[in-house]
Amino acid sequence: MMNGTHAILYSTDAEADRAFLRDVLGLPNVDAGGGWLIFQLPPAELGVHPTEGASTTELYLMCDDLDATLAGLAAKGVRPVGERVEARWGVRAYVALPSGARLGLYEARHPVARDL
Repeated sequence: MMNGTHAILYSTDAEADRAFLRDVLGLPNVDAGGGWLIFQLPPAELGVHPTEGASTTELYLMCDDLDATLAGLAAKGVRPVGERVEARWGVRAYVALPSGARLGLYEARHPVARDL
């Protein structure tokens, strides 16, 4: 039986991105050896959306109030990347990691499965 989710972020500057996740987002972590940090993520859920393009995957950290989360991150010098996208099912935005990779943030406006 599955007991969790392990997501991987491939980074061109893994050390800086790890520091961002640890110091800016405050994610708890363990050192798996040699500074290789493994971060605890909030409870997870998985949605499967139809697409007319190529199949892909995306990662979003969920928050209860996206605007408050973005304001808190802005106070730490973190700026959104691109436009805030509003839809009937929720609102999402991206922030830049030090490597330049985008990390998605998502406020759901639908029933969520993460607390089941």
